[in-house]
Amino acid sequence: MVPVEVILILLSPVFFLFIGFEWYHSVRRKLAIYQWRDSLANMILAAMHQAGDALSLLLLLPLFYWLHQFAWLDLPFTALNLLLLFVLQDFLYYWFHRASHRVRWLWASHVAHHSSRLMNFSTAFRQSLTYPLSGMWLFWVPLVLLGFDPKLVLAVVAINLGFQFFVHTRWGKHWGWLGYVLNTPAWHRVHHACNDVYIDKNFAGVLVIWDRLFGSFEPEHDAIPCRFGITEDFESVNPLTITFHEWRRMLTAARDASGVRAKIQVLFGPPRPDPQQESVS
Repeated sequence: MVPVEVILILLSPVFFLFIGFEWYHSVRRKLAIYQWRDSLANMILAAMHQAGDALSLLLLLPLFYWLHQFAWLDLPFTALNLLLLFVLQDFLYYWFHRASHRVRWLWASHVAHHSSRLMNFSTAFRQSLTYPLSGMWLFWVPLVLLGFDPKLVLAVVAINLGFQFFVHTRWGKHWGWLGYVLNTPAWHRVHHACNDVYIDKNFAGVLVIWDRLFGSFEPEHDAIPCRFGITEDFESVNPLTITFHEWRRMLTAARDASGVRAKIQVLFGPPRPDPQQESVS
């Protein structure tokens, strides 16, 4: 078993504890932030995602170790190198995440995570099994070529994703000075919102400094409550529909496009011609 699986399995009881706690308090306060069909779909999607990752790693780990023999450096396991890996992986995650909103091939996988009209801890489980197909793993190749052990790279990826679970909630506003450095629930609610002002903002995994450095940061505005979901009129609790609806639309559009250039534009151009001009239907 590889580290990514071990870490997420060990964290699973904590995840479910937080989901249960949030659900209990939302019921007591009569807040409709959970719907059982939506949450069940999220759980099924998480299981599908984990199964897809486990199968893909049978191919990816040998590939990563083959690439590792061409590494530029020999980076032993030390506290300093682990910190360096954490920062570099988070930097690459930022660009993967940003690309996933601007390249339709990547968006076809990532849209599943944004497709719910709700926002709660279970939303973090709403993932696609097609990430290996769209190429998320390509963003970790530079870390392997730099000289980090592939299993350690995957372990840090898992830690990054584990942290992100805790920002999928309506609880909490700003974390004071920590909000200048770390991703927070307030910042991530913005990322999941489909209001015009919030679209394609706050791509942070753990460190929000990348958003601040590269111009993609947007705070949560009290005067503009977040509307969650995607800009198109899509709502489903069917895990297969959630997983494949954008792949089907994209591939159909590519098939119908006239000429090779047009087909490439459909597959690898922006998922929306002008996302800042669209609004929720």
